[in-house]
Amino acid sequence: MQEPTGCGEAMGRKYPEQVAIAIAKDAEGKFNPITLGWCMNTSGDPAMLAISVGLERHSLGAIRHARQFVVSFPSVQMADEALFFGTHSGRDMDKLAACGTPTQPATRIDGVLLADAVANFECELETELPTGDHVIFVGRIVAAHAHQDASVARLYSRGGELGLGGAVPA
Repeated sequence: MQEPTGCGEAMGRKYPEQVAIAIAKDAEGKFNPITLGWCMNTSGDPAMLAISVGLERHSLGAIRHARQFVVSFPSVQMADEALFFGTHSGRDMDKLAACGTPTQPATRIDGVLLADAVANFECELETELPTGDHVIFVGRIVAAHAHQDASVARLYSRGGELGLGGAVPA
């Protein structure tokens, strides 16, 4: 049986949810990662992904500047990095260098892949849509990569104060 409640309380029941990291090259030439909970497939043919980025985030300008980005699905082993990327601003630092995150060059765009992630998708910006306090970016996937070890487990959020209250393997 359902009962009326506030939107925030009901949203708290959607966990666990996927964690994604988007990486775009900002105007200063730094590859800037941001941890996101809002990511989805939007098309199979052509393959497209959508991410939602807050209006105040440094990554918003980076994606608009680069017109391309990588969507990475982090592994459980990347929980600390995912938390860091979501709680620190690329305006103030090079987040990849600060964490010592292993990367490798993207193959089709001017970007980097997160080497320890379960999968990475290189995207060219197709369109954007303002949605209140966020902007949805739709990227056409131009290259896809998967971790060579298929047993590497994906990171999920259980909710919580910082959005990464815990990790559960897939």
